[in-house]
Amino acid sequence: MQSVSPDIIANTWRKLKKNKPALAGLFIITLTFFIAVFGYVIAPDNTANADLQTVEIQAKKPGYRQLFLTIPDDKRISLNAWKVFVGGTISQYRYLPITSYTILGKNIVVQKFVDEDTSVVQQYDINTITANHPDQINRYIVEKKYWLGTDVFGRDILSRLIIGTRISLSVGLIAVIISLLLGIILGALAGYYRKWVDDIIMWLINVTWSIPTLLLVFAVTIAMGKGFWQIFIAVGLTMWVSVARLVRGQVMVIKELEYVQAAETLGYSNLRIIVRHILPNIWGPLMVIAAGNFATAIIIEAGLSFLGIGVQPPAPSWGLMIKENYNFIITHNPLLALIPGFAMMLLVLAFNVLGNGLRDAIDVKQ
Repeated sequence: MQSVSPDIIANTWRKLKKNKPALAGLFIITLTFFIAVFGYVIAPDNTANADLQTVEIQAKKPGYRQLFLTIPDDKRISLNAWKVFVGGTISQYRYLPITSYTILGKNIVVQKFVDEDTSVVQQYDINTITANHPDQINRYIVEKKYWLGTDVFGRDILSRLIIGTRISLSVGLIAVIISLLLGIILGALAGYYRKWVDDIIMWLINVTWSIPTLLLVFAVTIAMGKGFWQIFIAVGLTMWVSVARLVRGQVMVIKELEYVQAAETLGYSNLRIIVRHILPNIWGPLMVIAAGNFATAIIIEAGLSFLGIGVQPPAPSWGLMIKENYNFIITHNPLLALIPGFAMMLLVLAFNVLGNGLRDAIDVKQ
């Protein structure tokens, strides 16, 4: 049996470290995974889907600051730390945008912000807001800075961008897992058994390959319905053909090598030969194609969300963020749509340069 030795892995890593673009891509991908995992800890707006809306401050430019009076809701919901870490929290305050405030006896009088030129005077009981702790009223006056501005619903763009990394990486990861499972199984069967097994699988590959990817995803999505998990499966089911073709070709070559023929002579089962003697030797090319499929899955998901048949609101998909704000490209604030587009471009570029670096690092000719 041949397997990937530690020396080969160390040599591959040594070559990869010399490739500066690939190393930069690996750093960006690692940072993105970190942001995705700790999204609700990092994001300024840690409500579920970063969906805290303040319509009065919609479409504000990066760096915008706003003063708020936070008014507690009547309902108090307790969430444990794990649920907040995974799915965000539920805001227990109503954020009232204000331009100024004055304390008059037991009341606080505020100038409620309506737009740049309009404000409305409103009055609130301090004891009601502070739960009979009037000396703590200043704690309920907060100022927020929106580093990347706000969207058409007054939500924090930075927070939605951070939480949106979970969707992009989840789609890529699940799509790659599905494509690898189907591609490896069908490709290995076709390359090892050949004859009628190969004919059937190659016919299936050719039929799937002949259908445009986006059209096939449309069909699968419509059949399964719109939703979070449906889009993951739909993208994964359309990307396995490239993996299957690669695995089939590699298995056909490796099957003719002497150590595989020796394993067959010793009476090892076909399953053992495929799993333990052939597949460990094709992980290199599989890693390269997996990186490319990861980037492709991110683009497909963004395209579907932009068209309205992907991840549904209020989930902060990058494609959905572009759809909600693309009208501002030709108006006063094009960054609302350009920022998620730039984030997607950077992540896809990182996967592509990493894939190219892996291809060069594990080139057997070297």
